[in-house]
Amino acid sequence: MKHLLFILLFTISSTYIGAQVKYQNFHSAKLGEDRQLKIQLPRNYDKENKSYPLILVLDADYMFEAVAGNVDYFSYWEDMPPAVVVGVNQLNKRYDDCMYSEQNSLPIDTGAAFFEFLGLELIPHIEKKYGTGRFKAVIGHSESANFINYYLLKPQPLFQSYVAISPDLAPNMLEYLPEAIGKVQSKTFYYLANTDNDTESIKGMTDALDTDISAVENDMLVYNFNNFKDPSHYSVPTSAIPVALEKMFKIYQPISKKEYQEVILELETSPVLYLQEKYQEISEVLGVEKPILINDFKAIAAAIEKKEAYEYYEELGKMARKFYPETLLGGYYIGRFYEETGETKRAMRTYQSAYTLDEIAGITKDEVIDRADLIKADFGYN
Repeated sequence: MKHLLFILLFTISSTYIGAQVKYQNFHSAKLGEDRQLKIQLPRNYDKENKSYPLILVLDADYMFEAVAGNVDYFSYWEDMPPAVVVGVNQLNKRYDDCMYSEQNSLPIDTGAAFFEFLGLELIPHIEKKYGTGRFKAVIGHSESANFINYYLLKPQPLFQSYVAISPDLAPNMLEYLPEAIGKVQSKTFYYLANTDNDTESIKGMTDALDTDISAVENDMLVYNFNNFKDPSHYSVPTSAIPVALEKMFKIYQPISKKEYQEVILELETSPVLYLQEKYQEISEVLGVEKPILINDFKAIAAAIEKKEAYEYYEELGKMARKFYPETLLGGYYIGRFYEETGETKRAMRTYQSAYTLDEIAGITKDEVIDRADLIKADFGYN
């Protein structure tokens, strides 16, 4: 077990080296002081031509590396888009930053100043300087995990995703948060986690919060909760962070075997439409443009073959020609459409024209020319 843990930590550390990490002081008029930031830019960072999700990490003096390493690792394997990670150090400032009123549980004094610092100063600065887009996530632990919820109480929440790990909740938050989450009008991700080794107060309140949020009926909410058995209160972020990122960016991930078997094969509508909507959601929710993966094309084609729904090949072929115009992928799919719908001569011509293009996705020039020759022999075409 220790050996496996070493390999995992070594892998994350190795991939983490590839990202650009900056340390800088940021002066805040709201706080009346400088605050130290940790900033990780993605590999192949390109501000001019790309827009990146922003992940804000509170308690960055001990949380940043865990988040940044996982973000770099997940984005390396294309399970999430490359993202800008910004951490705010709170060493010796945590209590002041997260201060709230005993009367109404809302930020007061230094807590209110920290709230405005993040929303009115830091986020606009990061957006302008580093080319981040509309998708923003925030991650907190214990007191800071309670604090991030205040942004959800605003009429137009600042963040689209919230990761609250073992939050030390303000008393009224059990009332405020479920009500606010029930009213969100755009796609919002909320991840909550605790551990059996939290204090009884934290464990009890997070369990109660989970019950209340689980009862919320709102199609715009994507909610996940994990209770971890073994980690301590201080080590649970290392368990929760990778799970939270995986849940948060699930739509971005390639079509999995489970998704293929349990969702795509069970569709009563077009699997091509499913593919289009998947990538449209990536664009609309995450604010990034992702070319359709070859493996995702292959998954949809496999479903078409298995269900013998060959009429969907035409639209899939048009999409393939748009995203991979130099390859024979689109021609192959459209050829299959013509072949299976009785237009054999057009199928033969389509296969023949695809022969001049690049091979891809295991589809070879020999295969398309063989299909053309078989049609020619069977039907006696010239």
